[in-house]
Amino acid sequence: MPADLRNGSTVTEFVLVGFEQSSPSTRALLFALFLALYSLAMAMNGLIIFITWTDPRLSSPMYFFLGHLSFLDVCFITTTVPQMLIHLVVKNHSVSFVACMTQMYLVFFVGVAECILLAFMAYDRYVAICHPLNYAQIMSRQVCVRLVSTAWFFGLINGLFLEYMSFRNPFCRGHHIENFFCEAPIVIALSCGDPRFSLKMIFADAIVVLLSPMVASSSGRGKTFSTCASHLTVVIFFYTSAMFSYMNPRSTHGPDKDKPFSLLYTIITPMCNPIIYSFRNKEMKGAMVRALGRSSLAQARSV
Repeated sequence: MPADLRNGSTVTEFVLVGFEQSSPSTRALLFALFLALYSLAMAMNGLIIFITWTDPRLSSPMYFFLGHLSFLDVCFITTTVPQMLIHLVVKNHSVSFVACMTQMYLVFFVGVAECILLAFMAYDRYVAICHPLNYAQIMSRQVCVRLVSTAWFFGLINGLFLEYMSFRNPFCRGHHIENFFCEAPIVIALSCGDPRFSLKMIFADAIVVLLSPMVASSSGRGKTFSTCASHLTVVIFFYTSAMFSYMNPRSTHGPDKDKPFSLLYTIITPMCNPIIYSFRNKEMKGAMVRALGRSSLAQARSV
């Protein structure tokens, strides 16, 4: 056993450096900006969850998957942004070891489940376009439930594996995390011993998980590409940023490079998913108008 591993100290907490080097005025501006983005993402995804689960006109598999995607987006953005908002207004940026482990597991769990769900959504569009006559039989309600359950289960199991790879060694190289949340490659770099094995395992896992939606999205023909432009936009927009964080050598990273990409896939994408998927869809826009109309009518009657 290497000497640094034998003598590794027990870390009880980490310090999230985040934006603490910024001026107070900059932090206040960032707080207002991120709070607005978080509120907007929660409102838009919440509206999609409500209408896809309550409007009987949106009963097709595409909207069933979209409702679960919005729910995953709500979970994903909530694992990181509230903590970041708190750290923008308080001086104490420390988080306990257990809290860091929990946050990392939730990011793994929800992020992997969303990757797999996006792959299933791509398959759904492929079947709808390339096999329209057999679509109802292939993508039955039972099949859709099984696919969503598979995404959640795979995220659960894969999250445990990634969590083990991240915390398999004790920590003896400091406890300052140069980001606004506990991101796996940065945390692993603080562990004792050689982190290359853990990083290679996470890299291999990321190849399978992050590239699966892209493979599924490109499985159709030309007409699939033109029809599924919204899905491809989400996949490219989200997973190129996630791949930078989890599929690049840590030697090419730095705080100034990591944080923009982390912000992109943890905040911007969950906010943009409802816009990309829904506002170009006539059925979704109609359902939103009906939902907002019912809400306005109910408020008028209560006055």
